Amino acid sequence: MDEKKTARIPEFLESPDYVNGTLRSYQIQGLNWLIGLYENNISGILADEMGLGKTLQTISLLGYLRHCRGVRGPHIIITPKLTLDNWHREFSRWTPEVNVVVLQGNKDERNDIINNRIMRCAFDVVITSYEIVIREKATFKKFDWQYIVIDEAHRIKNEQSMLSQIIRLFHSKHRLLITGTPLQNNLHELWALLNFILPDVFGDSDAFDAWFTRGEESAALPDGESEVKTEDSESALAEKKDETQNSVISQLHKVLKPFLLRRIKSEVEKSLLPKQEMNVYIGMSDMQRKWYQKLLEKDLDAVNGANGKKESKTRLLNIVMQLRKCCNHPYLFEGAEPGPPYTTDEHIVDNSQKMIILDKLLKKLRSEGSRVLIFSQMSRMLDILEDYCLFRGYEYCRIDGQTDHADRVRLIDEYNAPDLSKFVFLLTTRAGGLGINLTTADTVVLFDSDWNPQADMQAMDRAHRIGQTKQVKVFRLITSNAVEEKILERATQKLRLDQLVIQDAGKRQPSTAANAATSKDQLLDMIQFGAADIFNSKDSNSAAQNDLDIEAILKNSQSKTQELTQKYAKLDLSALQNFSNDGSVYEWNGENFKKKEPNSLKNVGHAWINPTKRERKENYSVDLYYKDVMSSGKGASNNDDPAYVEPYNNSGTHTPSSGHVHVRGGPRPPKQLNIYDHQFHPPKLLELHEMEKNYYKKRIGYEPPLESGPAATLPEREEAQRLIEEEIFNSRALTDEERELKQELLTQGFNTWNRRDFIHFVALSGKYGRNAISLISSEFEEKTPDEVREYAKVFWQRYKEIDGYERYISQIDAGEDKIEKLKISKECLRRKLLSYRYPLQELVLKYPPATTTKRTFTDEEDRFMLIQMYKFGLDRPDLYERIRDAIKQSAILRFDFFMHLRTTAELSRRCSSLIACVLKEINPEVAAANKSTKLEKNKRKLEAEPKKRKKSKLK
Repeated sequence: MDEKKTARIPEFLESPDYVNGTLRSYQIQGLNWLIGLYENNISGILADEMGLGKTLQTISLLGYLRHCRGVRGPHIIITPKLTLDNWHREFSRWTPEVNVVVLQGNKDERNDIINNRIMRCAFDVVITSYEIVIREKATFKKFDWQYIVIDEAHRIKNEQSMLSQIIRLFHSKHRLLITGTPLQNNLHELWALLNFILPDVFGDSDAFDAWFTRGEESAALPDGESEVKTEDSESALAEKKDETQNSVISQLHKVLKPFLLRRIKSEVEKSLLPKQEMNVYIGMSDMQRKWYQKLLEKDLDAVNGANGKKESKTRLLNIVMQLRKCCNHPYLFEGAEPGPPYTTDEHIVDNSQKMIILDKLLKKLRSEGSRVLIFSQMSRMLDILEDYCLFRGYEYCRIDGQTDHADRVRLIDEYNAPDLSKFVFLLTTRAGGLGINLTTADTVVLFDSDWNPQADMQAMDRAHRIGQTKQVKVFRLITSNAVEEKILERATQKLRLDQLVIQDAGKRQPSTAANAATSKDQLLDMIQFGAADIFNSKDSNSAAQNDLDIEAILKNSQSKTQELTQKYAKLDLSALQNFSNDGSVYEWNGENFKKKEPNSLKNVGHAWINPTKRERKENYSVDLYYKDVMSSGKGASNNDDPAYVEPYNNSGTHTPSSGHVHVRGGPRPPKQLNIYDHQFHPPKLLELHEMEKNYYKKRIGYEPPLESGPAATLPEREEAQRLIEEEIFNSRALTDEERELKQELLTQGFNTWNRRDFIHFVALSGKYGRNAISLISSEFEEKTPDEVREYAKVFWQRYKEIDGYERYISQIDAGEDKIEKLKISKECLRRKLLSYRYPLQELVLKYPPATTTKRTFTDEEDRFMLIQMYKFGLDRPDLYERIRDAIKQSAILRFDFFMHLRTTAELSRRCSSLIACVLKEINPEVAAANKSTKLEKNKRKLEAEPKKRKKSKLK
């Protein structure tokens, strides 16, 4: 039996000798837990709350491997760029004997470190950032790492991201994820982390999600049982649900416990006082209400949801973002700030209710000797706050996403200086919420809230962490009865999810509805919330708040904060599962808007959001030509002309006809339909249209302007002007026969073919080939095969009449070349496989010499993929999804976890390389042609912008 397995796992009761310092008791427990994972050959997640010393515990583990197990490495620590130097300093402080190299810098600096340190194995630990890992993946793939440590591991919560895919290519014996927020939005993100450390245990996300739907299914009424609800039946059903849900959660925690350690400050760090959080509910200033109303009116159809259209989520997110900006400060919009000249005055405070409250709050905090961190999502909001600090005379520091690392370190040291001269620190939530220790501050102000509550938690923990001697107070500014209030509710849901899954083993688990990403209906609900007050011009509570002192405002906000906390603390599995669909989020002023039918014309008549009354504006719809006529022509009075129509109605208001311009005192422009080149009208029609235009120009006395240009081209430009004048002078009115001919010719083009149809036709011609009319017509829903066939016939006869036709023909030719190459590839693959009796065991593939040393796939894996390509067909659009499914179902690859973790993108790249090898072996002429085509394309790209490349090189 292995000696290592039988030996007793060591356990530290006090700080190890190899650590230069003293660990706290819970940090020693964390170190023992990490050692237990290592000795049992298990990977894990260290998920302690932010500020409990996860970095120190990890360094202590690597020190244990060096000093107690003789394992010097190699280890790799992947961390955010902002914390690289902090990791290096912590190693130097706690375990200086560990040989650490930090890989960062430009390409030349990185190459020097790689060649002189990493490739010579002159290190124990490599510390690098996410971005460098992606760029230098070829180097890191060459090592067999002892430990892969990922700091802020929620960065890989999306298993489809490039970073997640690349780190799964690295070979390692152990993996450790460090994150204070293992669950940020939903359960699938937790599964992504677990899948990285234990792919054989957590291989199927659907099975993992099934844990949390099983409770609802098993608690449903049995078949045949009456659905009539009584008090007894409801009580029995609720009791059954509670038992089932508790069982699911209990089982989940049993599964997670061996490889996930989570402690929170209130449990282990008794010397740290709990932070006091308060939501400060604020109204709107008059200017904010005005801009909020303008933003809603701009997209009123989307706000009401009464036009029957399915608004895109992107549009709704944009509306939400604009409303959030308005809640912060109207000066975030162009043209809102009075000026020029722009002044720093009281109006900066008075025009935003948040600024009014913040102004009162900061005066109170300064008098009490507190120091403040102010976080905002928007760097432009920090610009306004910076002006405010200068105006009030508050000394401040600022960090945002544009602050470089050296300035960042300097500003933190300035703020933490012993003299404590800086009162305010302005930070963006994402850039300032990571890798910063600001325990000299005792107050945090969240000027606005993040969609992800964990980002706000990280921001709070810049002050609330080990080393803080005061009680930290957190003030979150919330605009009441507006979109911000709903965003806060959404964030509170996510925090409850984290509490139930990660922290609270004895409570219940919210299910899919609470976990899902914010839907379009929820976004629409956020936008609509409070909008009726804005449009009905109800008085806000801003004036009343201005009269109250800050103590009264905080007292009122504290009671509302407690109500929100209690509301979510009581929610169990069933309540949270149905939360996003119940009426509570649609209730406003005691009325349930969920029950209304937004698409009903009956409701639209008395819609709860109506636009303000506005005056009619004269709007002229003219094309580019008539704009030119109006700007350059000389209006001539011609009231006796029969073509003239008086463009005024009885009320004296201007009523232009749609699509035409009526010039008072002049002839009416000819009525002409838009003619597009892809509709292939007869050439005679274009001549008649041009004649009509020239005759109209002649009648209004239009003089063609001289085109601008250099003096050297003046004779040519004057000649062109003279020819246009001559055409206009010689023009005449159309005869009756020509007018009839014009109407007849209008019917002879393909008028029903719009631009979208034309582009679709070109794309399908490239996809199926120009002669595959039946396949092309099958994808036109509103056109018959005969219509498509007739259009194709005319297109190939007259395509040169289309502006830029070369581009479209090139697209079709490229598609047909692809079809031909696909046919050849299929034939070569068929011949290759049929040349072996048992291709899965016997097939030999001739790899190019340059790729043999870089291969990560085995011969067996390559043979399997070639067979699957032949089985499913190279022309299937879902080929690589089918190959991925076949890998998971294959008995041969059952324990091949490398293949099980490949994405469709990786399979696609590998299959393309395999087909290229087959082509080169079976049909070398085609392979050579493919290679020359690729080289030619690259050459054209290089020659396309030679000056630009040269310029960038000089820089």
